[in-house]
Amino acid sequence: MELTICVGESCHLKGAEIVVKTFQTLIKKENLGDKINLKGSFCMGQCTPNEVTVQIDKTFYKTRYQESEAFFYNTLFPLLKN
Repeated sequence: MELTICVGESCHLKGAEIVVKTFQTLIKKENLGDKINLKGSFCMGQCTPNEVTVQIDKTFYKTRYQESEAFFYNTLFPLLKN
């Protein structure tokens, strides 16, 4: 699975660094390093006022840095089981 976090200026200001660190921690905690390729990307053209853009394979999602752990378990984690 390709997991890309926008780290462009707009998303950076909305907490992209915290999202990346949260995902890194959870990937390690859940031993998913062989299943998830985590990477960053500059502007992905999906900007919103308060959320960080996350792309899982070809699909775009949004999350707030405060909700990044819940996003990981509620959105990303179930996709790994498919």
